[in-house]
This record gives sequence, structure tokens and C-alpha cells, in this order.
Amino acid sequence: MPVWTTAPKPADLAENRLLDAILDGSFPINSNLPPERDLATQLGVTRPTLREALQRLSREGWIEIHHGKSTRVCDYWKEGNLLILKALSERPDKLPDCFIPDLLHVRAAIAPLYAKRALSQHPQETIDLFASLQNLEDTPLSYAKADQALHQHLANLSDNVIYPLLLNNFRKMSVQSGLLYFNSESVREISREFYRSSLEAARQGDGDQLEAIMRAVMLRSIRIWTKNQALKVMA
Repeated sequence: MPVWTTAPKPADLAENRLLDAILDGSFPINSNLPPERDLATQLGVTRPTLREALQRLSREGWIEIHHGKSTRVCDYWKEGNLLILKALSERPDKLPDCFIPDLLHVRAAIAPLYAKRALSQHPQETIDLFASLQNLEDTPLSYAKADQALHQHLANLSDNVIYPLLLNNFRKMSVQSGLLYFNSESVREISREFYRSSLEAARQGDGDQLEAIMRAVMLRSIRIWTKNQALKVMA
């Protein structure tokens, strides 16, 4: 039975091409885009299609449109929003070297909080979650998927609506980077000990201890990632 696929819409193609050009520096931050007629020709689209793509990029915080003036490429790192993060997470080859460490620092700041709150709000579900991690298949993929799911479920169990929204942007990226991180047997052993100690703290209802365990393993993961990346550069 044939599989039918939908061809990308011209506005989608134009948007993606513009995004790639912004991220690879063809249209640098704070530069002006070419006039609309010239840009439409470069992208091979009509001017109405280009306007649709530009409006989308404007809503997401990539560009600033001033009618009658040139369209400016925003400093999206400082002027952007969560939609910027979503687009960046879908383009790992365009990310600066600091992106994953910075993301890990953010997770290290919030993960202990949503873990503690999850145990407070939904103790049995939190216990069951850590119990489910005790006998993972010893492969990088298994651990990468489990790690991403753990944080997503803890954020959901915290009953704070903002935490899941933040993590939702990085589901795919978390698994991809996790494959690299968990490629080491010693790292997987660290996670096994983390899951064991977290389960014990959860069973005791000790939110402060769970918070401390989570913070320690998050900070350790940053050190391991940074060291591994440094070794790759030296190799």
C-alpha cells in the first residue's frame, strides 16, 4: 500500500531557508534582510509567500518588521522566546558549543525543585517512577530515553504548568545528547546509583534528600559532559 506524503508548503520552505541563513550567519544578528523583491527571488518564492514566512519569523522573535523600513534580524538569544528554543532544538548542527552546557545548567537549577515537588504532590507516582528505572536495559539508548522520560514525568507530577512547557522543547534533543552522554558504562553506573538512591529517598518521603540527590547528579553530569567535549576537541 503506497505511503502518501504531503509536500512542504512554499511558506514552510521559505521560513526554513531563512532560518538556516540566519543561523549560519548569512544574515547576521542586527543586520537587515534584503529588499522583499530581491529576497523572494533568492528564495524562489512569490512575494505573498515570502510575507507569510516573514510574519511567522517575526512572531517567533527571529526578525523585526518595520513597514517602510528594512527588516532587521533580531538578537534572538536576547530578544527571542520559547519558540526560538523549539526551532533551535530541531537544528542541533546549528547550535553553539555552549548550548548543551547552558541547557544542562538550566535543568540543574529546576530539576531538584520539580523532583521535590513531585514527591510532595504525588508521592506514590514518584516512587513508582523511580522503581521503574531499577532494571533498565544496559544500552545508551535505553538510558537516554529513560532520562528524558524521568524529567518529563517529574515535571508533570510537580503540578507546575511551566516546567513541562520548558522541557517539551527539548525532548528530541535530550535523547540525542543522551546517546552521547550514556555511551560510557561508568556514566550509566552513576545513573543506576542515582536511581537507587532516589528511590530510597522517595520511599522515605524525604523531599529534601531527593532534592539534594537530584542537584548533585545534575551538577556531576555537567562536569562529565564538559570533560568529554574537551577530550573530543583534543582528540
